[in-house]
Amino acid sequence: MLSIRPANLHDVGELKALIHEMGEYERMPVVVTKESLARDGFGPRPEFRVLIAEWDGQPAGYAFFFDCYSTFRGRGLFLEDLFVRAQFRGKKVGDALLSRVAAVARAENCFGIMLNVLAWNRPAIEFFRKHNATFLDDWKTARLDREALQSLDEDKIIKTPPNQ
Repeated sequence: MLSIRPANLHDVGELKALIHEMGEYERMPVVVTKESLARDGFGPRPEFRVLIAEWDGQPAGYAFFFDCYSTFRGRGLFLEDLFVRAQFRGKKVGDALLSRVAAVARAENCFGIMLNVLAWNRPAIEFFRKHNATFLDDWKTARLDREALQSLDEDKIIKTPPNQ
């Protein structure tokens, strides 16, 4: 039987394990720690929310999301991860998790849910298409990592003479 509940501080170890499983599947390195998950998700100012799906009491998957804001559309949610362990796929766990996140978005009067899907991940693309997702092909996802952040140090920029 499937149950879905909000994660709590006691779930941090299992959440980290699930995130690592998703990272392996998506061929992405995972550097998040149990300490950072505990601090950032379950401290005085939570930065994210997590729903845990359990099948007969066993962790089956999770949805990891947070608030976002569009200057064009207003308040929304950003779905960072939606992951179901392989042995639980085909049991509608992902559908139920997405449905629950959608319920949160509706209850909080959000314009919708934003998310990214890796271009090679056909099963995820088809999953979200099945749920009427609109793919924004004209948009490119970009990221500024630590090195880029360092290069944007205001003191360095101001002291650098402009090109002539």
